[in-house]
Amino acid sequence: QCDLQGLWRNELGSNMTLSALDASGTFSGSYHTAVAATNKQILVSPLQGTQQHPGDKGQPTFGFTVQWQFADSMTAFVGQCFVDRRGKETLETTWLLREEVPSRKDVWKATR
Repeated sequence: QCDLQGLWRNELGSNMTLSALDASGTFSGSYHTAVAATNKQILVSPLQGTQQHPGDKGQPTFGFTVQWQFADSMTAFVGQCFVDRRGKETLETTWLLREEVPSRKDVWKATR
């Protein structure tokens, strides 16, 4: 069974720490990105998420949002946790980042 709780690192050097899931599958944690398009100091940022079917065994889907503490943006992640035959857990995710723009005419450049 894949367990989201704990420390996760990605191939770019970012770190994420997730709390234990509650009975409804909700979790919280922190994200420290190693990659950002800013000249500001990168700060550890809070995250909130939910795992689908928290009581089931297997390779669950999940989603979470990160509220960046050093930028006027948020990122939404969705993914699935996989366990290989040796028991190694891997998260595969897709993300969308939305940054604040000055007006509606700039919406085209607000999402990555």
